[in-house]
Amino acid sequence: MTNVQLNYIVAVDNYKNFALAAEKCFVTQPTLSMQIQKLEEELGVLIFDRSKQPAKATQLGRKIIDQAKTVLDETTRINEIINEESSEITGTFTLGVIPTIAPNLLPLFIENFVKKNKKLELVIEELQTDQIIKKLRIDEIDAGILMTPLKKKDIIEEVLFYEPFVGYVSKSHRLWKTKKINAEDLSCKDLFLLKEGHCFRDNVIQICDQYGREENSKKLQFNFEGGSLETLRKMVENNFGMTLLPYLSLKDLKNSEKVKLIRKFEEPIPFREISMVFRRVHMKKKIRSALAEEIKSVIPKKYHTRPASFVVG
Repeated sequence: MTNVQLNYIVAVDNYKNFALAAEKCFVTQPTLSMQIQKLEEELGVLIFDRSKQPAKATQLGRKIIDQAKTVLDETTRINEIINEESSEITGTFTLGVIPTIAPNLLPLFIENFVKKNKKLELVIEELQTDQIIKKLRIDEIDAGILMTPLKKKDIIEEVLFYEPFVGYVSKSHRLWKTKKINAEDLSCKDLFLLKEGHCFRDNVIQICDQYGREENSKKLQFNFEGGSLETLRKMVENNFGMTLLPYLSLKDLKNSEKVKLIRKFEEPIPFREISMVFRRVHMKKKIRSALAEEIKSVIPKKYHTRPASFVVG
């Protein structure tokens, strides 16, 4: 029994397909299949029921795969112990970031973080929340940055900061003359939203459902759901409707006429909780800690602690 064989059975279990597992392990399918068969012969059991598609573990195979994950985790932990004693941060770290955070947060800290940690290979993917969770569970990424709480038992969350929302209002909208928005003024009837699948869309709908009043608005003449916050911004800038934006997205609007479209909220101000999420406490802890510290250094301290006003989640 080898760690390579254990990696192969875990890969097949993760991807439910021998060919895809082989691709992810950078070997040919015959090589992967042969090694798994050798392991089965050594143990005298069938780990996978090959008559079923997608690939499925047998009842006993399920127990073997779970134990294999534990063994591989502990093996990796040995390298982590060595790395923790080193004064330098080295290795590879893969991070998933949701689209409503990535373009606004990454430019604030990436350059300094990479300069400080020249021996670290940082790989970043822009992914939606469900993709981050899936990739964490099959070890395709080391951590994610997204909106929490997720309320997933197998996902650990460490809060980075709390990000307030603002209104972005066109001159044609009923709230244009309002200096500050009250949450009760909101209605999803006349708000531009992101497409389904974006957690920010869920945030906005939750605010409207909990605090907004539908009778305050009239439905827009046309429906539009954007694929990015940038698209929603452009709609408002061209004198259509309004939308809500997260605080970090305002950086690009400073020193321009567009700042006139921003409307802050009266108390209580809606916030979203932004966290780094991962599966194992000790895995690449040194890198995670350094990354979290760098991120917090570019966020105003007043947003480091949970606000007294309500938090969307």
